[in-house]
Amino acid sequence: MAGAGQPGAAGGAGPASGSGAEAVGYRRLVVPLLVPAWAVVGLFMVLPVALMVVYSFLTREFRGGVTWEFTLAAYDQFFVNRGLFGDEPPRLEWTYITIFWRSIWQAALATLLCLAIGFPTAWFIATRPRASRGVWLFLITIPYWVNLLIRTVSLRFILRDNGPLNEALLALGVISKPLGIINTDLAVQLGLFYSYLPFMVLPIYAAVERYDHRLSEAAADLHAGRWTILREIVIPAIRPGIVAGCILVFVPCLGAFLAPDLLGGARNFMIGSLIDEQFRGSQGNWPFGAACAVILMTMVLAVLIAQARAALRGAGR
Repeated sequence: MAGAGQPGAAGGAGPASGSGAEAVGYRRLVVPLLVPAWAVVGLFMVLPVALMVVYSFLTREFRGGVTWEFTLAAYDQFFVNRGLFGDEPPRLEWTYITIFWRSIWQAALATLLCLAIGFPTAWFIATRPRASRGVWLFLITIPYWVNLLIRTVSLRFILRDNGPLNEALLALGVISKPLGIINTDLAVQLGLFYSYLPFMVLPIYAAVERYDHRLSEAAADLHAGRWTILREIVIPAIRPGIVAGCILVFVPCLGAFLAPDLLGGARNFMIGSLIDEQFRGSQGNWPFGAACAVILMTMVLAVLIAQARAALRGAGR
């Protein structure tokens, strides 16, 4: 019996040792292939972020640049107002907080607007005959053949006082004088919506395309109304596409600076414009710009972590 058991044990050890050798061989093959990707991520993402964090704790050089003296002055400047000469009692600095708040609500409003337009658009495309879906997707992605800067400048040309929009409304008698759209929050909102709408359409389209429409038919057979089917069946089924689209729109809108600069002007600053000004201005404050970028990155990470935790809780159910 013992002898009979030994070959079985030996035989059982053979595959295990073989699979272990295969795993070692697999790692030896995969690791060298991953090295270029790790190098690119480290060089173009980790290193710049690390430099930004370090610069946020340095001291501003009067003529621009930094001196390597570590301090919290940049973060203090963002949150605390001590007067022009630093001799006043500290109080909360609302200037930059207001800019951040404007960035948040502009990004949130652009996300909601893109969702309101992008959801029915994606549903329409996904429910067309398969042969024509490519044409509709082609039309959605055409604007991305042109650089974002050119598209934003073109939108400014359309919205200006003597642009095509106002000229058409005046010719139709809808308005008696040109609408002052440029350099307003409305112009910034239109720029964000125009720039990032496809980021909402494409993820939702991918989710709707995988949706089993027989579920809606079954619910209708059970006398469920259209809004009930949409709320209880369709939206839960395609929620991953909706969440992905919202993140893809909200995050770049939060840090956008072309639309605020070209369409909003100095009175409608957003955080991206503030950061850009600190690095490119004649008297730029690099540590303060880096601190604003770190705060913005922290906000974005908080949004992504909250979404990931919500997704995990949903999966746990």
